[in-house]
Amino acid sequence: MTPTQIKSQLAKFGLSFKEYKDWASHNRNHKGAWGPVHGFMVHHTGSDNADQRELLYAGLSDLPGPLCQFGLAQDGTVHLIGWGRANHAGAGDPDVLAAVKAETAIPNDNESSVDGNSHFYGVEIWYSGSHKMTDAQYAALRRLAAAICDFHGWTEGSVIGHGEWGSPGKWDPGYAPGKMMNMNAVRADIKVTIAGGKPTNPTVPPKPLPEPKPVAPAFPGEGYFRPGSRNDYVTQLGKQLIKRGYGRFYSVGAGPTWTNSDRSAVRAFQEAQGWTGTDANGYPGPVTWKRLFS
Repeated sequence: MTPTQIKSQLAKFGLSFKEYKDWASHNRNHKGAWGPVHGFMVHHTGSDNADQRELLYAGLSDLPGPLCQFGLAQDGTVHLIGWGRANHAGAGDPDVLAAVKAETAIPNDNESSVDGNSHFYGVEIWYSGSHKMTDAQYAALRRLAAAICDFHGWTEGSVIGHGEWGSPGKWDPGYAPGKMMNMNAVRADIKVTIAGGKPTNPTVPPKPLPEPKPVAPAFPGEGYFRPGSRNDYVTQLGKQLIKRGYGRFYSVGAGPTWTNSDRSAVRAFQEAQGWTGTDANGYPGPVTWKRLFS
């Protein structure tokens, strides 16, 4: 789509939108291909701030903007941030991309070798992901996805969450800490919206599939988690921390050798429990272990 066409599509689907700065020519096209596009990827920003336009427009020192094409505010307004290649998807699984192209069931992602920034439109929804998005955001998300799919002749099968793409530790769009929304249910609502109908209850996000209550594995002992330690328990700990949303502390993922990345992630988890002092020293004890795996 051209910028004019996207504005026309947003209006067609009744979306309220605002243009930010020179969005129509703001992109990362000088760093790589933009297109062919094959799908639409959904993200949460990780923040509940009321105005996140400049962050998404300018980006960060290590991740220049734009960070998406669309920003979705809490009141359901779509903010046009950039047009062209944006730093939002990162590398992902070629099997997932193949499924998006074929509009078939999304497989489990297990590698990150394809440039998603080239092939996906992206929306950053302004919320932390640790709770559900607002009803207005969810209604606008459905219509935004429908507007894009309608233009390209795509079905809901071309819509995925970032957590389905292949970036380690990603779980957006979330509804609770470390938990991604049931994207099959989201796609089902988008299907109805594309067809011009309304979901049975259009203002309520789909309920996640019930999950079995996890059982914490036995704590092996504090000596397994100290400088110089190398064992499978460290790997198990790191994987669980990434699953719980602390993947930002790991540059290469979980491993068997205890590192400062592990300690920083453990400390952040402990502080999130409200613990301080020696209770948040970055070394797991039996209480930390049980809480982490519960």
